[in-house]
Amino acid sequence: MSLRKPAPLHRRLLWWLLGYLALISLAVFSVGNYVHEHAEHAAWRALLNSELDSIVSHIEHEPHYRWQDSDTLRLFTIDDRPEVPAILRSLHPGLHDGIDIDGRSAAVMVRDTENQGRLALALDINDFHELEEFATRWVMLAGVVMIFVTVVMASFGVSRLVSPLRSLARRIDGLKPGVPGQRVDVDPRGSSELYVIAAALNDYLARNEQFVERERVFISTTSHELRTPIAVITGAAELALEQPGVPDRARHQMQRVHRTAQGVEQLIQLLLVLARDPARLAALKERIALDQLVPEIIEDHRHLMGDKDLQITVSHLARVDIVAPLGVVQAAIGNLLRNAIENSGRGTITLSVSERGVVILQDPGEGMSPEEIAAVYARMARGDRNEQSGIGLELIARLCEHLGWLLTLEQSQPRGTRVILDLGASLP
Repeated sequence: MSLRKPAPLHRRLLWWLLGYLALISLAVFSVGNYVHEHAEHAAWRALLNSELDSIVSHIEHEPHYRWQDSDTLRLFTIDDRPEVPAILRSLHPGLHDGIDIDGRSAAVMVRDTENQGRLALALDINDFHELEEFATRWVMLAGVVMIFVTVVMASFGVSRLVSPLRSLARRIDGLKPGVPGQRVDVDPRGSSELYVIAAALNDYLARNEQFVERERVFISTTSHELRTPIAVITGAAELALEQPGVPDRARHQMQRVHRTAQGVEQLIQLLLVLARDPARLAALKERIALDQLVPEIIEDHRHLMGDKDLQITVSHLARVDIVAPLGVVQAAIGNLLRNAIENSGRGTITLSVSERGVVILQDPGEGMSPEEIAAVYARMARGDRNEQSGIGLELIARLCEHLGWLLTLEQSQPRGTRVILDLGASLP
């Protein structure tokens, strides 16, 4: 399952700013429209009430007074006369905005009087509404232009602001494992926080270099120190085998000692190479016949069964050659066989080798649950050391990784564990 790549920081900032501007613009427009509507109604109400008060006062005090309609103001006495628009008869007393009278928009103030009945004073606001719509369009256009200009300027500013962070990220991404003396620098335009991050990272790189160097020196020194006793054991075994009259049983045991010492010497050499430069494992490769090597590994590990009611059988042994470091192959298969013997009390350990260089080992032990198998994989990934597993599945996993091999653990039915070591990457 592929993980979706997260969006860049400057794009997230721009989207956040755009959303913020949109919300602010919507809030300002809504509040402005609300205030405008209330102010407009207050103006119409004050104007029409003032005119109606004047008209009613003139009618009451001047018997011969007659109102004359103008282009913008018209007075209606609401009764059943046909010249009174029908829409005015349905209006209740008060201010009404946006009333359509003869195809034009009007603000109408309706009032009940004692002597003249119900009066309606209509103010033509059609031209005002057109001007209002024109102003609204320009305001909206100005708002869009403002948002666009703001986003463009913010994009430029955010890009310059985030540029030092992107530069630092590229420098961190360019770090190569195993290369000493690597450090990251901060762009001069960077903020103080970036300098803190770079300083902490550089301090970590320096301490990690010291740790790696100490580890390499320790492994190198230990490996060289171990070579002397191993050489002594190998030489003593060779001298013993050259002596005449050695009983067959003792000769067989000395041959085992000699092969084991040679395997340990090869393993020490592999550890030394792995500590210094894993890529040099390729220089130690040789052609190996698995059908001949596997029986030797089995014989070397039979003594581990002791008095256990265990048997080791080879269900299939194909004739297949691989090109790989002999010590790694011996250590890998031998370690897996050792684990199978130590984790089994009775039964039969089955081992097979396919034509594609796949070694399958199944033990009759209690088996491992999926959770335990997952824990083993996690330990192998972390490189944690298991003192009860020979050189350790963790080291085998590292060697497999460098050589392109695949190590798989499965729960076997009805019991036991199946281990699959795919050496196909080393086929000639």
